[in-house]
Parts: sequence; C-alpha cells; structure tokens
Amino acid sequence: MKTLIQGGRLLDPASGLDATGDIAIASGRIVAIGQVPAEFQPERRIDASGLWVLPGLVDLCARMREPGFEHAGMLESEMHAAVAGGVSSLVCPPDTDPVLDESGLVEMLKLRAGNLRQARLFPLGALTRGLHGEVLTEMSHLTQAGCVGFGQAEAPLKNNLVLQRALQYAATFGYTVWLRPQDAALGGGVAASGPLAQRMGLSGVPVAAETIALHTLFELLRSTPCRVHLCRLSSAQGVALVRQAKAEGLPVSCDISINSLLLTDADIGFFDSNARLQPPLRQQRDREALAQALADGTIDALVSDHTPVADDAKEMPFAEAEPGATGLELLLPLTQHWAQQQGVPLLTALSRVSSASAQVLGDALGTLQASVGKLVAGGVADLCLYDPQAPWRLTPQALHSQGKHTPFLGQTLPGQVRCTIVAGDIAFERRTASAASPLAQ
Repeated sequence: MKTLIQGGRLLDPASGLDATGDIAIASGRIVAIGQVPAEFQPERRIDASGLWVLPGLVDLCARMREPGFEHAGMLESEMHAAVAGGVSSLVCPPDTDPVLDESGLVEMLKLRAGNLRQARLFPLGALTRGLHGEVLTEMSHLTQAGCVGFGQAEAPLKNNLVLQRALQYAATFGYTVWLRPQDAALGGGVAASGPLAQRMGLSGVPVAAETIALHTLFELLRSTPCRVHLCRLSSAQGVALVRQAKAEGLPVSCDISINSLLLTDADIGFFDSNARLQPPLRQQRDREALAQALADGTIDALVSDHTPVADDAKEMPFAEAEPGATGLELLLPLTQHWAQQQGVPLLTALSRVSSASAQVLGDALGTLQASVGKLVAGGVADLCLYDPQAPWRLTPQALHSQGKHTPFLGQTLPGQVRCTIVAGDIAFERRTASAASPLAQ
C-alpha cells in the first residue's frame, strides 16, 4: 500500500532531523522524506498535524512470556502491547520455558511472531544449556536460527571459568554476550540495601553485587575482547565503572530500565509489590547518576524491561511477589517525561529508544541495520506517530498487555501513541471518540 503521512513533526535522532514535513511509503519502504514527489499517488493519507513522526522504537528488553508463562502474557497480547507503545523492534531474553537453547525453539518463536505481522522480534539465545550456567549452548546453530546474541537473563553462571570460556567462544565468532552484572551470592535480596530496606525488614542487594560482577567481567575482557552488552545497570558506582571501561576502549555497551531511571527505593511505599523489580530500585543518588549517564551517552539505551506478571503472583507480600512490571506501552511517554523533567534535548532522549538501541544490535540486524531505528529514504518503513499533548491516566484497563502491574499505575502520562507502522503496514491505530481524529482515511 502507498501511504502518505502529512504535516507531522519529523524527528530522526540518527540524522538530527527535526522539521515539519511529509513521509511517503510504498512497498514497505520510505520513498521520500520532507518533500514528496508530485507524481506520488497514495492509497491512504494520514494527517499527522500536531504529531511527532519518529522511527519505530527499538526495545532491548521485553519478555513475551511465551512459551511457558502464558498465564502471565501471551505472544499475541504482548506483541500488540509493543505496537501500541510505538515499539516496532524488540529483543526478548531467553528465559522462557523451555529456555531458548535449541534452534528449533527459536525458529518456532520467530515464526509465530512473524505470522502476527506486528513488531519485529529478535530473540536472545541462552548462553548455557537450560540457563544452568555450566555447559555452553551451540551458539552457531542458534545464530543461524535468528538469535542476535546470548545471555543468561537472571540466571547466574556457575563460575568465572564458564564466563571466560563463553567470552572466548563468542569472541571467536563475533557474537555479542548480554549479561546483567550481579554477583549471585550477593544478589539474593528483594530490595536495594540501605536504610529503607533495613527499616522495612527486607533482605538487601548491595551495590557491591553489581560492581564485583563488573570488575570481574572487565578484567576478563582485557584479555578476551568479546563484545558485551550490560543489561539494566542500577547504581552510580556501576555507571562509574562502565564509564572507565569505555574510556579504556573495552567493547561494552549498556542499558538501564525506565523503572530505574525514574524511580527510587522510596517508591516501594508501603510494601507495594508493583515496585518489586529486578534489579531493585536504588537510592536517589543512583537514579541521578543513571539519568546523567543516559543523557551523556555513557549508557547507550533505555529499555522497558517489560515483564508481565499474573495477578496471583503480584498480590502477595512484597518479598514473596514475583519481580517484574509491564512497560512496553510506557516507554515512549516516560521518555518524553524524562526529557522534559531533566531538560534533555528531545532528539537525544529519543535516540536512547531508537537509533542508539539499534546500534547496540549492530550487525545482528543484517540487511535492516541501515534503517531500523532511523528515518531513511529507501529504508524500511518502521514509524511511530505520537501525540505529545494527549495526557492519559495509567490504569490497568488502559493497558493492552496481559500484565497490568507497574509502579507507575495511577500516574498521568504526557502523551500517547496514535499509530505504529511496521514495514509499511499499519500494525496499530488508536481510534478516538472524536470525529476530528488526526488519522484520516
């Protein structure tokens, strides 16, 4: 279908584009940006006046909960939540049941996701069989099946020898290892160590759990230069170590979750299980350091850390509740909120959920590398149309995700996705009660 998006504010962090103009789409590709040739005859016109038109978001951490956890989220519901949040490409961790440690499982997941014709799904393969942390998986087979990297999700490795061998093997073939830095022996608590956890009687996770893991990893990388992506940093000390590692030239990138960017341990409130997360929410000084590092590029990407959790697993005492929160539909409005709150340039903020996230994936995107997370003439037409002046109150009923739990419940978010286009097709369109909807047939 030929589609013409007219009069929107075109925002492309990769090129620095910020101007009002049109975008023409045909055969799943962007054929013109800004000025559209007079001979272009669209089958559909979309009036984007007052809307941001930006690349489809790239979320580096979103659990689909399938296979194995369908009671918490179905592939259909979570993929729909993704496009409802403007996310056109997402990375899912390997901690499904069974875990993604065999090529057949990966191929099945990608096939099912592709048949839905919504967001693009990029799975991570398990680094070790069954995520047991002992025996390495057949990374080459998993890569051929479609995995963009290898990780352990929240499961620890048995010891540093396994980690060293994993880095050596991945480095040999150019694979990326995705790890959340946390020492297994120190990371068993349910809240961040500190005065609040002590007063509430909650077992704590010290900052040292993150920094010890980072020190170990960086020492190994000095002798084995494997590309590593660090998932969901949580502390000021961790940020300082990553900044030093990057200055040294170690091949690392990193992300943080939208929860750690905007919340602190004080948001646990009176044992609110919606704030039971991994990594745990830390203190204000940590949040401020994370925000600064995200703004200056030390932290490469911002992720939703979307983890739907069933009601019966959340409606329990805080320490017994399952960690996780829904986030796909919140990523863009909360990014807007952060940019406005901190005075971060809009294109800088948007890059952390689009072009910079795509850059983390790099060569794993294959032929899509030149256009995912960007507005590029001739590139794939993955677009998000967003109304930055459409505040809405976050309630469970407002979410498309099967998971209804998030620490942001009850808050008013500043804007809303109106339309998401993936490969030239409209994957999501928000209908309004008003006849004056800006999305015209």
